[in-house]
Amino acid sequence: MNRTSRIAIDVGGTFTDVVELSSDTGEITFDKVPTTPEEPTTGVLAAFGVTKAALDEVTMFTHGTTLGLNALLTRNGARMAVIGTLGFRDVYLLGRTDRRPMYNLTYRPPTALLERYDTFEVPERSLFDGSVHRPLDVQAARQVAATVAERGYDSVAVAFLHSYANPAHELQMREILAEVAPDVVVSLSHELSREYREYERTSTAVLDAYVKPIVRRYLTALQDRLADGGFAGRFLMTRSGGGAMTALAAREQPVSLILSGPAGGVIGAAAFARLIGQPNLITIDMGGTSLDASLIVDNEPVLHQGAEFESLPINTPSLYIHTIGAGGGSIAWLDDAGALQVGPQSAGAAPGPASYGRGGTAATFTDAALAVGYMGAGTPLGGRLTLDADLAIGAIAPLASQLEMEPLQLARGIVRISTTKIMGAVRAITVEVGRDPKDFALLSFGGGGGLVALDVARELGIGTVVVPPGQGAFSAFGMLMADVQHDFSRTAVVALADLDTSLLDAGYGPMTEQARAVLTDEGFEPAGQVLLRSVDVRYSGQEHTVTVPLPEVPAAQVAAWIEKEFTQLHERQYGHGMDDPIELTTMRLRATGLVDKPTLPKVAVRTSGGPLAAGARAVYLSPEDPAVSYALYSREDLLGGDEIAGPAVISEHTATTVMHVGDHLRVGEYGELVITVAQSSTVSEPAGKA
Repeated sequence: MNRTSRIAIDVGGTFTDVVELSSDTGEITFDKVPTTPEEPTTGVLAAFGVTKAALDEVTMFTHGTTLGLNALLTRNGARMAVIGTLGFRDVYLLGRTDRRPMYNLTYRPPTALLERYDTFEVPERSLFDGSVHRPLDVQAARQVAATVAERGYDSVAVAFLHSYANPAHELQMREILAEVAPDVVVSLSHELSREYREYERTSTAVLDAYVKPIVRRYLTALQDRLADGGFAGRFLMTRSGGGAMTALAAREQPVSLILSGPAGGVIGAAAFARLIGQPNLITIDMGGTSLDASLIVDNEPVLHQGAEFESLPINTPSLYIHTIGAGGGSIAWLDDAGALQVGPQSAGAAPGPASYGRGGTAATFTDAALAVGYMGAGTPLGGRLTLDADLAIGAIAPLASQLEMEPLQLARGIVRISTTKIMGAVRAITVEVGRDPKDFALLSFGGGGGLVALDVARELGIGTVVVPPGQGAFSAFGMLMADVQHDFSRTAVVALADLDTSLLDAGYGPMTEQARAVLTDEGFEPAGQVLLRSVDVRYSGQEHTVTVPLPEVPAAQVAAWIEKEFTQLHERQYGHGMDDPIELTTMRLRATGLVDKPTLPKVAVRTSGGPLAAGARAVYLSPEDPAVSYALYSREDLLGGDEIAGPAVISEHTATTVMHVGDHLRVGEYGELVITVAQSSTVSEPAGKA
């Protein structure tokens, strides 16, 4: 049979998740394979190997990778240089000269990506209005390019003053570099961000240049190997802003991929929120290395117009995601005071947790979850990896001995500490920004999310936990939902009272033409193109802005529309409004190429009887409750409308969900597990004993 399938593959620190959608039948299958950090393309091709469709039967491949992020974390990116305007050589290294956090006297900034030796300057100068104050000194530019070539840099970031208003000198510098230093990869700041703030724009260009050679090599190698296997479909990459971009575009602007790792799960969560009628969700995605927490508000993910990596700004739109080192592979260790800690160090994919039997000796969260009975050796991870409880206990025992505790008691402590860290991540995106967790349901996914979700929800007063189908590979499923997106912006600081709609026309007109051209080149017909305008607005004298949607309204009503929407949004976000003058700072345009979205099939409904437990599992809660019986169910056997009362463990192909006394589960029409959380404090008390 000739199949037509769409594949999504999410490469994590420990596992690579794969989802296959058959366009013929609508069937969706989830799976996992081990990640191969030493050769990422091998792991991706192994993921294709567990799908039913051959490469030549795949019509679309959507991919998420942390390659660029890992290069930054480990500081093994390209050897790079920065070229700036004469007199502004140190824009990047000086940054904002702030101390983070202000009162931490032991704070040390992250390791720099380059030294002053790697920074250069060229005589040239454009003004904020785009006029040329000083032409580019071609001779000096050629001398700098020659030095770049002689020193053997892999890449260079060019960030000239006010190039957002007039990019001519940056384009001219690229031509000179192409002639004098043809082997050097070039990133131009204006192609990544057409906004004011020199440091933020320079930082974005530096980060892009730092990861570009690595990402280019990876994507080129992967595309070649896929083509050799017969793949001729559309190849997309998820991006930090929540959409997707073509692999070709990603090779040119890899900075857009740096924070894209967890984006797939948030995209899927927004679509799932609309499907099940839960518009407000807190999401936790617990993978092998980290945990990502995010929000869905009114069925939409929360978006930032700028992001940061280790205090380095990235001036591109990004989903609001809070990441901590609390994954299944997070290692338990003792600090200098002899106190138990978990993470952020991770056992990764190689060797992985001790219970994997691949040579790992450090005790991890996965080992602890196995030891206390949350997980079992009878249900292999991804259907392939069988866990070894004896190895898990063996890894935990040395730490337990140092603390004069029993191994199972320490294992419970490891689980509890991880849960507490995850609660902190949820508080960071809710309580710390003025939102009450009780106003949300908790959507839990990732390989480890279901192990801790009920305890997290209980501690935070969240009444409902939802576990989607295929929770262990849900981020990959979300990638199937990702439309192709491009973001364009133009800085134009003007008082709202002085706004002339011709200014908007002058800004949005070229952006619209560029957006249409890009989407058309990528194969999207006009009917599949959606353009959304917005504008950044603030009170005069403010630093922060509010992004206001700007639909097509009559010219005479534009100013009134902006003022009304801004006033409402400012009060919603900051809790107050003012009578100060209002001004615009930046015009934005999001261009979307629509892709076909998968539809989750509804599960069959049970007509008689109820779900039958496949057995029971002894769970260690405390020294007083060392072997509490938890009923064991297979999720694959559950049908719509089924109900289960805790305590229970629901195992499935890619993950496990743990319910406690008083928790109540009902299977929704799409196979989602909707769990009502018992709020009695006595339910979670044993989990806190260690």
